[in-house]
Amino acid sequence: MTRSQALAAIHAAAVLFGLTGVFGELIQSGAAAITLGRAAFAVLALALFAGLRGRPLAARIDARRAGMLAGSGALLACHWVTFFVSVKVGGIAVATLGFASFPAFITLLEGLFFRERIRAGEWLLLGLVTAGLALVTPSFDLGDRGTVGLAWGVFSGLSFALLALVNRRAAAGMDPVQVACWQNLAVALIVAPWAGPQLAAAAPLDWLWLALLGVFCTGLSHYLFVSSLAVLKARTAGLVIALEPVYAIAFAWALFAQQPTPRMLAGAALIVAAILWSGRRKAAATPS
Repeated sequence: MTRSQALAAIHAAAVLFGLTGVFGELIQSGAAAITLGRAAFAVLALALFAGLRGRPLAARIDARRAGMLAGSGALLACHWVTFFVSVKVGGIAVATLGFASFPAFITLLEGLFFRERIRAGEWLLLGLVTAGLALVTPSFDLGDRGTVGLAWGVFSGLSFALLALVNRRAAAGMDPVQVACWQNLAVALIVAPWAGPQLAAAAPLDWLWLALLGVFCTGLSHYLFVSSLAVLKARTAGLVIALEPVYAIAFAWALFAQQPTPRMLAGAALIVAAILWSGRRKAAATPS
């Protein structure tokens, strides 16, 4: 893969990540059923990708790693369920911007769990994200659906930040596609007991959207992301993926007429700017 192909792949991955909320809006089933269907189709897609790459899925899986993958799968299930609840309650843009708070949570949690000192620049990142979320919040009334939806989105960001920190150890030395496959299998097994009956009753069109969500927005997007990292630096990929909220807002506006207010756009600009600035700071601090 050339650098130009890798850049195209990472941008395609960002677009597919941005489409996740669109499918959450289209699918009429509940958040847990969407999570189960997405995970099941993702397992099939990721297993196929692993087979094509000649990577055995059971390699280096011992009891300790299996337990850590199960735990990280539980966090992924929490992240997806809360994200899709946010989409259903508050809309695509609100859900995506709430989730985009995860870099701020990672900064706080790293300081708490790994005793890593939070520097002045990281406090500025937290301040920018907080200000952005305050602007995105429709009102500070818990009776407002948009506000409740944003709260679910922020909780989705928190659970994703926890997942990212757990993966620092759970995924060490393992192929990313292998990790994603096992985590998605754990998600499916965790939510199946109560989401299974809901999924079985899903409309035929929902099954189509679920297949597209699982195969393209989960399996293919992850494959493109991992493949691009073979050529691109992680910091370059991260800066592109930070554009996910921009794509999500554009899709919501174009497809569902969910037009953002000027205040929401200002908040989105602050959050995206904070993520991009954080990525550039890490790039400057990382030797080439």
